[in-house]
Amino acid sequence: MTKKRIYDLKNGIKSIPIRLLNPEYRILRNTLAICRKNLSNCYNINLLLMKVSEVTQTLKKIFEEYLAIPSTTSWQIETDDFRLLVLLSEDKNWLRILIPIAPQGDVQPFLDKLLEANFDLTLDTRYALYENVLWGVFQHHFSTLIVEDFSTAIQRLIDLKEQGISSYFNEVIENRIVEVIKAAKLQEQTLEATMQTLERFYAEGLMGEIDMNSEYREKTLAAWRYQLERLWPEVEP
Repeated sequence: MTKKRIYDLKNGIKSIPIRLLNPEYRILRNTLAICRKNLSNCYNINLLLMKVSEVTQTLKKIFEEYLAIPSTTSWQIETDDFRLLVLLSEDKNWLRILIPIAPQGDVQPFLDKLLEANFDLTLDTRYALYENVLWGVFQHHFSTLIVEDFSTAIQRLIDLKEQGISSYFNEVIENRIVEVIKAAKLQEQTLEATMQTLERFYAEGLMGEIDMNSEYREKTLAAWRYQLERLWPEVEP
């Protein structure tokens, strides 16, 4: 029978059949790293795990007067810069931290980029959509959550909020400009000819808002020219 070595909190390390493994042992791997150098610390590992009262204490320490407690299983922080929600499931098995980032309509053009970020960049936080809003989300089994991971998750979500969506938006815009340049070069147009085409499209209302005033149109065209001049030498048709 296949066996696996695990930490037994009473008797140290022993081997037991995989099928008999208590799920809590598997979940506790993240906290066992803390006592790796000193096995005796494992006897007190339960002292590291959070209690409901410590959620309140930690949030008070970080946010002070910005903390509101609507119920025994929910906490809310609202500042001038962000709104953060902490929710504990009714059975107290799962804890979630949520922060709204942007309306869904604003991020629709680059949802694929957000999914790629979930895979590679956001670590234990995630982008998610709910009720037409883009959220930053952290979810963890409460029985194995420690204060350090809780505090780190809060900071990572605030970082996601502060980063916003501008970098993803700029990437989408740049990709579209690259497509314009490729199309122009395939038609053997010069940069100046491409700018003239764009100016005509904006003047005729084929691009931009219908009620765009002349000042805003000029600023928009200046931005186009800057990007075209920057990217033109780099793009191959």
